[in-house]
Amino acid sequence: MTFTKTGTMGNLYAYKVYTRPTARRLYGEFSYRKKSIPKHHENIQRMLHILATNGSLTTWGMAKVDLVNDTSKVRAKEKQYRKLLVGRKDRGKFSPGILEVGLVVIDGKSNLRGSANIYRLSVNGVLYCLDVLDLTNREIDRMAEKYALILPWVFGKWDYLKSVIGNDVYRIRVLAKGLFLDNIHTIKVSKLPVYEILNYLSSKYLDYFEHMAEEDLAEQISCWYFTQLLIPTSNKKSSVEYDQWQKLFTKKDKELREWYQNFLDEVTAFYENRFNMVKKIKKL
Repeated sequence: MTFTKTGTMGNLYAYKVYTRPTARRLYGEFSYRKKSIPKHHENIQRMLHILATNGSLTTWGMAKVDLVNDTSKVRAKEKQYRKLLVGRKDRGKFSPGILEVGLVVIDGKSNLRGSANIYRLSVNGVLYCLDVLDLTNREIDRMAEKYALILPWVFGKWDYLKSVIGNDVYRIRVLAKGLFLDNIHTIKVSKLPVYEILNYLSSKYLDYFEHMAEEDLAEQISCWYFTQLLIPTSNKKSSVEYDQWQKLFTKKDKELREWYQNFLDEVTAFYENRFNMVKKIKKL
């Protein structure tokens, strides 16, 4: 499973401490559908919402989706979207575009109306939409369909995951909000080795705070997603039951089972190596 390579971004921790707070500051912490927000925030969020539920589009395509009932204004809306993508500088003020912030990436070219860039959400853009836009479960289902190649082990397996764990699939919202990205919070919440697994995952990508291939970030998110299903989200909501969680990795989806088992093999090898180092120290 592959998707268009579009450069680099930071790891999940960088998303939590830099990308997420930056995006929330520039484009809003609340959905435009829930409360009144500055017009610039609303325009950005509407654009992201269109990409989330429709997949890759040109600016012309975005404008047509937005103005399906008023095509006379499509050209003006397209011009606005171009400015939102690249940002603007006027009257001594600079407003970074969503391409620069990293929520949207270029996903190829279209020649239908002359040469034009095609845009899609980045992995970070997917997380921001899940965090802020107040998407319904049905809208998340649509996003999973449109972005299956970007998060192949989560969105690419969405229907299968829903068939096994039901509405718990939507706990990806928890991850998008930056919860459980600090391992210390998981120490006492599970008898299972959740802390150890997440600690390895942090260690594996520790040196990629500033630069990380998008497909590697998708891999990190996917490993984190399946592991955090075992963590209770609150006192009222329990984690996915272990027996139910195990059913995700049965022979019904051998590809998913092999992928996650390979990841656990990495975890095992990591701790065995660390344990052997401890034993060597004891012999000093």
